[in-house]
Amino acid sequence: DRPRPASGRRPPAPPGRAPRPAPKELRARTIRRRRRTLAISAAVVGLLVLWAILPSGGHAAGRHVVSRSSSGPTALDPSFFASGSCIAYPPTKGNRHATVFLDAGHGGIDPGALGNTESGQTITEASLTLPMELDTMALLRADGYRVVVSRTTDNTVLRLGPVDLSDGSLSLIGANDDVAARDVCANDAGASVLVGIYLDAGASPSNAGALATYDTARPFSAKNVELASLVENDVVASMNAHGWQIPDDGTVPDSQVGSLSGNPDTSTLAAEAANYGHVLLLGPAEAGYFDTPSDMPGTIIEPLFITDPFEGSIADSTAGQEAVGQGVAQAVEQFLAPPKSASTPATAAS
Repeated sequence: DRPRPASGRRPPAPPGRAPRPAPKELRARTIRRRRRTLAISAAVVGLLVLWAILPSGGHAAGRHVVSRSSSGPTALDPSFFASGSCIAYPPTKGNRHATVFLDAGHGGIDPGALGNTESGQTITEASLTLPMELDTMALLRADGYRVVVSRTTDNTVLRLGPVDLSDGSLSLIGANDDVAARDVCANDAGASVLVGIYLDAGASPSNAGALATYDTARPFSAKNVELASLVENDVVASMNAHGWQIPDDGTVPDSQVGSLSGNPDTSTLAAEAANYGHVLLLGPAEAGYFDTPSDMPGTIIEPLFITDPFEGSIADSTAGQEAVGQGVAQAVEQFLAPPKSASTPATAAS
């Protein structure tokens, strides 16, 4: 069972509290041509089989196959995405004719950051971002939005192949491709907005606070900034309505976070990742490295530090997860709300 929500207010910070570090690495990832090259023989055979069995003589209507359901969840290309990943859900009340993409960070053999609760229980980022994502989804569906989520289970988003694995963990290519697959899912869904939900980690247990990241190198960069500000403000307010006093660490461009994986002095994928200079979930295309960027405004919210036992206990609680979900949902609803029309002055009666 999950522990109860942390009660009361945050204790005063001890003297000499460590400053907040740069947000932890969100590994740069991409669907790379080398992946397709390694699988080219299987792909050719698969295309020939599809050509033979599809009524039209081939799947010319788009890149991805959709497993359709008239009223329930819809899996977008189950052959490309892992089981339970990239799933679309219709609204449960009304229909605003808009789609929101939510990404629960990490998953499957990638647990993300590790932390501990105040009771000493070990917790993983992937296991906590998932209920936050699902709580957000439920609220948005009830408000009339179609919601597509990166994952619904403890799994990767990408259906992994041999090239994605290394000694039971994700290889660098696999780690790259698993985040890039989230962009592919958001684009295939036709989403109007993208929100990634991750948790932060720091070298000191006293590192704490919520932070939202955005990208400024996109044609919709002003919308990215607006979305990040709304999500940061609403998530912090939702959590602190419980009296938790979570620090508001503000918003930062992802150029300050960058892609820190790998060695920039090498000529490999690790160097490309290190030199990319953006968070891949939000960043632009780069020739020869990343060709599937997201097509819509987006932000990543890291509402809590999993390495702070106080905040880790909140992240591991139902109340904490629901508070994050409420904040994200409210911010998305504000962001997608139609602009208010100018009021027409009342005409005086003659």
